[in-house]
Amino acid sequence: MSQQFGPEYVRAIAPYQAGKPIAEVAREFGLDEANIVKLASNENPFGVPASSQQAMAAAVADLGRYPDANGFDLKAALSKRYEVPADWITLGNGSNDILEIAAHAFVQKGQAVVYSQYSFAVYALATQGVGARAIVVPARDYGHDLDAMAAAIDADTRLVFIANPNNPTGTFIAAAQIEAFLDKVPANVVVVLDEAYNEFLAPEHQFESSQWARKYPNLLVSRTFSKAYGLAGLRVGFAIAQPALTDLMNRIRQPFNVNSLAQAAAIAALNDKPFLEQGAKNNAAGYAQFVEAFDELGLQYVPSFGNFVLVKVGDDDGAGARVNLALLKQGVIVRPVGNYGLPQWLRISIGLPAENAIFIAALKKALA
Repeated sequence: MSQQFGPEYVRAIAPYQAGKPIAEVAREFGLDEANIVKLASNENPFGVPASSQQAMAAAVADLGRYPDANGFDLKAALSKRYEVPADWITLGNGSNDILEIAAHAFVQKGQAVVYSQYSFAVYALATQGVGARAIVVPARDYGHDLDAMAAAIDADTRLVFIANPNNPTGTFIAAAQIEAFLDKVPANVVVVLDEAYNEFLAPEHQFESSQWARKYPNLLVSRTFSKAYGLAGLRVGFAIAQPALTDLMNRIRQPFNVNSLAQAAAIAALNDKPFLEQGAKNNAAGYAQFVEAFDELGLQYVPSFGNFVLVKVGDDDGAGARVNLALLKQGVIVRPVGNYGLPQWLRISIGLPAENAIFIAALKKALA
């Protein structure tokens, strides 16, 4: 028998499955990369904002030196933008890094982490990675059942993950419901409010949860520059919480986890209001384009508050994989979600109008 290395709870982890890269699909199906449409990873279809490109060009001269380990300028910009002290901010290599750091900082092996069915896959990975016990609460209407989640917190629970809007289902929880939940959570349980898609919310649904950190010492708000800000390839995320939490996170955070170009790009993107407005306008139009097509095709979908839509493409458990393959053969990359327990569904990122139209035409062929 061969030697097994590492703890059993690490060996039990199924590695995260990212969306297929364009180059891989081109190789696999003999397609021209230029004609492939990728709507799989909830990326910003406008790419990196010009303001960030200019900031990175200026930062290139200093790449021979290590990044600012404490991210002083980026923290200062975030502090001003969110009206919190700079020492309330933790920087991450994307918000995935923030989620992993939180699990390592607040949870010991054998303790419990609460999260919802159909919520972001990294919550399960972060929980398994520290040998913690997962309490997975059944979803309600494909979203978080906060009453059931509050009831599921036991004496050993140390962390709760909430995604709002939720990935991969796109559901949204109103501010009053989250505050009511926070009022119920024991003071020794940290709540991570993961708001990766916050910037896509319509104005009437937006609220500044970062200010709740003043009222709730056990709240950690997580945000990212990967989605609305168009910096997915640079990996920049951040958390806002009181120093009792950020101090612990910064003790185990890798000292240079956000590189110099990423810091420069994030500072520029943070206050690039025209770029954010352009993205929000495109997202609203693309969502309407999708749901009109799904209604025409008689397909069930979950109303979404993010930059993607979860759509049911068949009644059998092979439907998602089958339709996904048919789309790949036509050069359209979407996201199958069988790993979330949703084998009949696909998650489609909202792209540019022409990309959305190509997907819709390919979907009609795939379903025919």
